[in-house]
Amino acid sequence: MRLIAPLRAAPAAVPALGALALVVAWATDQAGYPLTHWAPGGLIVLALLAIALLAVPLRWASIPTPVRIALGCLAGYTALSFLSILWAGVPGDAWEGADRTLLYLLVFALFACWAQTPATAGLLLCAWTLALAGVALFALAHLDAAAHSATRLTSLLPGGRLVYPAGYANADAAQWLIAAWPALLLARTPRLPWALRGVLAGATVVLAAMALFSQSRGSLYATPVMLVLVFALFPGRVRTFALLVPIAAGIAVAAPAVLRVGERVSALELAAARAATASHASMASARSAAALHEVAAALHQAVAAVLLAAAIVGVLVAAGAALESRRAVAPTTAARVHKSLATVAVAALVVMLAGVWAAAGDPLVRARHAWDTFKSPSGYAADATTGSRLTSGLGSNRYDFYRVALDQFAAHPLLGIGADNFAEQYLAHGRSSETPRYPHSVELRTLAQTGLVGALLALVGLAAALVAGWRALARHPDPLARAVAAAAVAGFAYWVVHGSFDWFWEFAGLGAAAFALLGLACALAPRGAAGSVHGGKAGGEGSFAGSNRRSAERAERPRARGWRARCDLALGAFAAVAVAASFTAPWLSALEVQSAARIWVGSPAQAYARLDHAARLDPLSDEPYVVAGTIALRRGELARADREFALALGRTPSDAYATLERGAIASARGRRREALGLLERAAHLNPRDPLTCAALALTRRGGRVNIRELNRSILLNARQFT
Repeated sequence: MRLIAPLRAAPAAVPALGALALVVAWATDQAGYPLTHWAPGGLIVLALLAIALLAVPLRWASIPTPVRIALGCLAGYTALSFLSILWAGVPGDAWEGADRTLLYLLVFALFACWAQTPATAGLLLCAWTLALAGVALFALAHLDAAAHSATRLTSLLPGGRLVYPAGYANADAAQWLIAAWPALLLARTPRLPWALRGVLAGATVVLAAMALFSQSRGSLYATPVMLVLVFALFPGRVRTFALLVPIAAGIAVAAPAVLRVGERVSALELAAARAATASHASMASARSAAALHEVAAALHQAVAAVLLAAAIVGVLVAAGAALESRRAVAPTTAARVHKSLATVAVAALVVMLAGVWAAAGDPLVRARHAWDTFKSPSGYAADATTGSRLTSGLGSNRYDFYRVALDQFAAHPLLGIGADNFAEQYLAHGRSSETPRYPHSVELRTLAQTGLVGALLALVGLAAALVAGWRALARHPDPLARAVAAAAVAGFAYWVVHGSFDWFWEFAGLGAAAFALLGLACALAPRGAAGSVHGGKAGGEGSFAGSNRRSAERAERPRARGWRARCDLALGAFAAVAVAASFTAPWLSALEVQSAARIWVGSPAQAYARLDHAARLDPLSDEPYVVAGTIALRRGELARADREFALALGRTPSDAYATLERGAIASARGRRREALGLLERAAHLNPRDPLTCAALALTRRGGRVNIRELNRSILLNARQFT
């Protein structure tokens, strides 16, 4: 009954809870990145939104003005993403990107449109945060269970960085930290039960420690930014500091053991690589076994350190919260404690800055070194092989990603190049050996792919939503509501800060969680009472005719309202069907492609049929034809392969792979002129690909491309990249 009563006061919390359960499910498997994961999830969110609309009728006028502005701008941004299909070089990718944007709009609407009580908002946020902590504990147990298997360890921690369960180390770290910040800020509020505050504090330690396993430099640099934002913008700074001290201490105690695991796994991979090429097999095998034993010992120590630190911090915070809740503190004593903690906080800040200065040296020199490593392509390799990853600088290829994204924005400033259409542009204009599909920055993604119009819509929409969240944080009369709003905004802020230099928009489990948190903060914004509708003119009409006219008008209003309701229902049903179709078609097409890729060896005819069906389901994507052409090549069916690749190029003329394969097929058949044209086109689309350049050079010399060797090399390169 204690749980049901708040839900009765705000029944829209029930479908919102279902959406959070979906986000948690995504967190357990690749953070919702594959289309086959998030597209059916979009249908679930659509159904939950329809249930909320039917169960709790919504009046547009009852929604706060900033939330209405946010909904309108985000809907406009979504519409622009769909319109970008018309000018995108890869329409199938643009459709997928627009659908993902639509998913985030639906999630935001589900959480932001209906008002939540402080109790239901707290229930939603605590349930999601603790569920993510539970997933983190499961991942920790799964990692510990793999301690004695070299194969499992190197798959879970390739390069010494944890990628489970998100599949990408930086996304893995972000998944835990998006939940860690709300857990931290919720644990400080005295309106929650003392035991729950202790559990939340312990959960913060677990989530942060799991992020450390991934050794994400992005999270390392995003954390101080978040600390500045939290202390600068959110009230209750002294209380936040008082809670942060034991939590930071617990993380610091567990950190050395956690980071040691990555070092040991890297040593294990090195030992395995040496064993593969060693002449003395027995000695190499013994070294690999010793390295595996060291990894297992380090992993068991790390797991024990994390659990022990979380338990101690949880007990300490719970004990302090219990004392706070049971003993009233005199105002003078509270003032002295507040002043003392503030003094300690300032002293700690000074000591921390001094320590950072002493450890890092001259900040100008460090900043210059960081910029040099960030800008230089060689800094990526240097950082990967020297010292700890977390302290090795900013070496990566992101500078080149950002350069290409800004160049594309400059070339298409108004409307951009189309949603999720970065990959082909980078192949043509990039300089690094990587082949990124996304610009690795949510801001540059918006500018390059949707132009100034999209950037303006997104900026105004998010700013309006943050204004609504700020009103909840600053003006709500209930302290619990203010605490929940602050925690929700902090989780969204972390996604924005870390996502400013990574490709988190494409992980539905991260993006949906962020927009759910932003919507939850909006749901706590103060809402005025709905105004009544008054008819007639000011001042009465005393005549009998005036009285009859007013009676007729009153009789006509229910009919007009009923007609408008039927129109709204018809429009809503049409929109729901369109949205469902937009999610369903690419999802079913992707399932058919995956099925064909599994069965083609034993049932090639059935695989071709499924790929043909996939192409009909998604009339924009070239993937079904590309997969069919690749299968035909593997089976030696050159004519069919050429036909399938031609169909793929009919949908996506800039597909470098399909162009290369058609050129190779023409070369193998002796059609030199056609092969030269196609291979020159492939080299123009992907000028840094050595296989394309080699095939073109061979054809120019009068030779013929060996298709079997070419595709073996393509497959080998793909495996090395993976």
